Amino acid sequence: MKLNLPAAIVALALGVGILWTGSLVRTHLAGSASVVDRFETVLLDLRIALVGERPAPEDLVIVAIDDRTIDAIGPYPLPRDRLAELITRIGAAGARALAVDILLFGSSDPAADGSLAEALGALPTVIAGAGQINEETASQNAVPLVRTQLSPTPQIAKVTSVGLANIAADIGGTPRHVPMLFLTETGLQPSFALQAAGLFEGGAAHVTEGGLRFGSRTLPTDLGWHLALNYYGPAGTIPTVSAGDLLQAVPGHTGDPENLLSGRMVVLGVTATAVGDRFSTPFDPVMPGAEVQATGIANLLDGAPLVRDAWTRRFDAAAAVFITLCAMLAVILLPLAPASVFYLLLLTTWLGVCIFFFSGGTWLNAALPFAASLPPVVGLIITRQVADRIQSRRHLQAQEALSRFQSPRLARRIAENPSFLATPREQTAAILFVDLSGYTSLSERLGAAKTRDFLKEFHTIVVDVVSGRDGVVLDFMGDGAMLGFGIPEEDGTDPVQAIHCAFELEKEITAWLESTGRKADITTVRVGAHIGKVVLSRLGHDSQQQIAATGDCVNVASRLLEVAKDHAASIVVSSDLLQAADPVGGLGCDVPRMATVVIRGRRQDMQVGLWKSGEAATEAKKNT
Repeated sequence: MKLNLPAAIVALALGVGILWTGSLVRTHLAGSASVVDRFETVLLDLRIALVGERPAPEDLVIVAIDDRTIDAIGPYPLPRDRLAELITRIGAAGARALAVDILLFGSSDPAADGSLAEALGALPTVIAGAGQINEETASQNAVPLVRTQLSPTPQIAKVTSVGLANIAADIGGTPRHVPMLFLTETGLQPSFALQAAGLFEGGAAHVTEGGLRFGSRTLPTDLGWHLALNYYGPAGTIPTVSAGDLLQAVPGHTGDPENLLSGRMVVLGVTATAVGDRFSTPFDPVMPGAEVQATGIANLLDGAPLVRDAWTRRFDAAAAVFITLCAMLAVILLPLAPASVFYLLLLTTWLGVCIFFFSGGTWLNAALPFAASLPPVVGLIITRQVADRIQSRRHLQAQEALSRFQSPRLARRIAENPSFLATPREQTAAILFVDLSGYTSLSERLGAAKTRDFLKEFHTIVVDVVSGRDGVVLDFMGDGAMLGFGIPEEDGTDPVQAIHCAFELEKEITAWLESTGRKADITTVRVGAHIGKVVLSRLGHDSQQQIAATGDCVNVASRLLEVAKDHAASIVVSSDLLQAADPVGGLGCDVPRMATVVIRGRRQDMQVGLWKSGEAATEAKKNT
């Protein structure tokens, strides 16, 4: 296929496009934060909205220290003895494991701490810790490096497991990942969610190169063992029990909230107004941090986090490179309109692929191919538009230059189709010849320069008259010209237009001669016209050609000038042309004189119509 741009520009554009795409792809594969993430979060939320809510697993319940709890028991933080009572109730209700999303650092009343430690030690429990994360690792999907750490008191930590509850939010503050591992001063430490899932499953998860394994279940994770959160819905989607209701409930009574906890993973956290952390999520502008943690735990328990790992990132990268290169090649090789449609089709298809995979739980980066392809493709489109305009301007200039050597109609056809008439074509056309009687002696008297000016004025009149009648000038021959009607395409009005053109030529040239004082030198304007089959072709060498009409019709039209001279006529029109003009309107008058004449070089005589100068001028005035 032909390139629509110079090869150097194509190479430069492809090089720049590959460098730009490569830089974004490299950032994406490394898991580093970039501006693409801003757009991806928007597209991700749109996919979440399209897929909609889904049921949370039944194995998990949140016990919330909510507004009712604060109203019933007292201000937050709850006294540790009341907290111990709450945890005892949870254990007595048959909870399989407990995850306490409350920072229990620092000591209080020793007796209360002892009661709390005793309650916590009565069932498998993980307590939340928090760490200050190194900023460099926070901006990448790497194992977070913890600088300082807040942990429960030794008395509590001794009887429980501890997991860091830090989460990874996007630029807008929406939690998107939960790190499964943290690098602390003492080594790798599991997260709060991972510890909780391990306690519920009865054994710690095995960390593999690309994810986690709980028994026979394998869960893929993103870079640095980050779990991509798959939200179930707005706040309250995960079954929630008020801690106040649990403390005030009568054991064994119908409707006892304790009945909801048996055999389940219980997450104890704070949801009360103005207490605890809150986050914006795709389903809810304000979701308690405890429910975000519960979502991560639930994803581990039901095995349904968003699938986002090294392989999905490679797929994203491959799609970005493929779409960018295909779109750029389309702009280079195709017309701009189809190329633009093709590019939009590629992007639309990619969005469809992302939505389809997301409905199955796989998170592909919808924004990366957009960000990778838009700058180079749009830049190339602009370059192409500029190049096309330059080419169009040159094409127009070439066409204008060509029009000075060929009839504008023929020049347009050649510009539109360079192979026009590469194969000769036979068709019907009306051919006219016009010349001036007395030109030879006039040119001798005028000299070369003034003769050139005289001919230029004469040729201008010929072109104006012929163009006004939809004809073409096929050739200038000094004081004469060869004209054609029905060239390059035939038309039903060609015969009438040719005859009217003959009258107008005689009238306009005669008027010009009189106005310039040359009537005495040029005694007669002669026009011969005939219609018949001609062969349109390119004559000349392969490197230098001209469009020509040849055939008997051309020879006859030329010989009619001799007939005009012999019969002292100004215009001679063959009967063939007169008959061809009559069905489409004719001349609107009688022919002054018909004669049968001998055409030099032809065996058969021909009948023609003859007009003298005054008669031709009268006809021209009628047809004006």
